[in-house]
Amino acid sequence: MDEQQERRGGGPPMWWRHGPPWWNRWEDGEDRAPRRPWRSTVLITVFVLAGSNFAAQGQDDRADLDLFARALLLVAAGLLLWRTRYPVAVVFGTAVAATVYLGAGYPYGPVFVAVAVACFNAIVTGHRRAAWAAVGVFWVGHALVAHWLYQWLPPSGDSAAPWGQEGVIAAWVAAIVAVSELAKIRREQWARERAERAQAARRRADEERLRIARELHDVLAHSISVINVQAGVGLALLDTDPEQARTALTTIKAKSKEALGEVRQVLDTLRTPGDAPRTPAPGLDRLPELVQQAASAGLTVEVQGEPPRLPPGTDLAAFRIVQEALTNVVRHSGSRHARVHLDHEDATTLRLRIDDDGPATGADAGGSGNGLAGMRERAAALGGTIEAGPRADGGFRVLAVLPLKGAAETKEDR
Repeated sequence: MDEQQERRGGGPPMWWRHGPPWWNRWEDGEDRAPRRPWRSTVLITVFVLAGSNFAAQGQDDRADLDLFARALLLVAAGLLLWRTRYPVAVVFGTAVAATVYLGAGYPYGPVFVAVAVACFNAIVTGHRRAAWAAVGVFWVGHALVAHWLYQWLPPSGDSAAPWGQEGVIAAWVAAIVAVSELAKIRREQWARERAERAQAARRRADEERLRIARELHDVLAHSISVINVQAGVGLALLDTDPEQARTALTTIKAKSKEALGEVRQVLDTLRTPGDAPRTPAPGLDRLPELVQQAASAGLTVEVQGEPPRLPPGTDLAAFRIVQEALTNVVRHSGSRHARVHLDHEDATTLRLRIDDDGPATGADAGGSGNGLAGMRERAAALGGTIEAGPRADGGFRVLAVLPLKGAAETKEDR
């Protein structure tokens, strides 16, 4: 989407919205010490030394560049090598070196660049007051030299500088501070946007992990429950009724094959996100198949009502809720009879009611683990609700209310 907008000219470029990659190096200090900026420091130092030599040619009224002047220039620019580790010390050191350089009467020139870079770095790394104080010291020092101390400082015979020159320097300092503040604000925006994108990516990953966990649980819990029942039947009848035992083993083979196919489909979706699924997701149109599978596990299921046409996400959720509810009946209820009631009379909601007559064979009669939690998550993702609990007559009921419009365009559809 962002790349398309950039190609069409419909918005600012990607680097402006999210920041150039090299801005991330300031964030490295959270995990490890930042690297020293060797290349930029060498380039700035060469520029300051060479540019000062060039600038000196047109300033005959200033002192000649001698060894001390070049040492001051080298110090002012060389301190930038430590600007990422010690931004406060560097900005003050650079400002003092530049003040001494100008106080000694040496030519104006690129020494201001070193001060600007140090100030910029200090502000964008969060040391605003130190940067302001340093450039303030620099400006005050220059004003004192230019209008009072010049009488006792080289070059000899120098006169007071015009106040207009101080206005130019003040404007230069203000411009540096303003640009640095804008850069700091933009950097903070980029940092927030990066954090929001990372949080959104983690949230999507968590949602996808939960979705896959629900799918695997629903597929495996149902299939393994049927396999477990049929394995018990086969073991019980292996000697007395080999033909019935063979039927149970055939059911186990078919059910395990089906379970492997559904698990493979989930894993294929995980391996190739964004690709269309090779087989359609199950829905309430497979309810007769689900009834037949429950019957093979010894559970008689009575279905009342006809399923309406549903969006894919709602259809899958409804199927998994019925599947999990019937699985819980097989595993946790002493009843061998269950009823599934579908109601969508108002055309805005689908009501699924799954009842069994009990009694419970354990404390977790309705399935108190991941099954009920998964059903609630599916319903909540659609904007619906799940109510599950024992009935007054000793049975257990699962009631799901799923919207058919509006909220039906769910995360699972997307």
